[in-house]
Amino acid sequence: MDEQLTMFRDRFEATPDRHDGLSYDEVETRLTSSKRAALVWMEQTGGEPNVVKLEGRLVITDTVKESPIGRRSVCFDEAARLSRKKNAPVASIESLIETFDLHLLTPEQYQELQTQFSFDEKTSSWLATPDMIHQKGGALFGDRRYETTFVYHNGADSYYASRGFRVFLELD
Repeated sequence: MDEQLTMFRDRFEATPDRHDGLSYDEVETRLTSSKRAALVWMEQTGGEPNVVKLEGRLVITDTVKESPIGRRSVCFDEAARLSRKKNAPVASIESLIETFDLHLLTPEQYQELQTQFSFDEKTSSWLATPDMIHQKGGALFGDRRYETTFVYHNGADSYYASRGFRVFLELD
């Protein structure tokens, strides 16, 4: 755990422009044991978490250039994963984050984050999906191509080696 927190601290201190003069000591005081566990998981799965301003508030989110390698090839949710008749992936987003207080980025958050730095230029990331789409078996994902951020849809049961997911953790 200490190694992951050290990597997080080093990344935080190397990018002061992302968090408006907030000190690492201030962040550390907000990291409860459950938030530390979520942060360590984000680091272990390749997310390169950092503090950023998103929708006017500071959050910890994945800042890795491409979709986190340890979170790819998963269905959107567990029901979609279990509904696959052949070649079901080993996990779903739902099963991977259920023990942590993590949230998928919304399409709006994803687009806002893309204005701060470019990412997912070779991969894509599942996004929080409105119920009306999800209830019909769909799910949203985003990527960046041609210097433009795109949000698309796919079946919630689909999965690809180049599609993963990004999460955020409230820093309150």
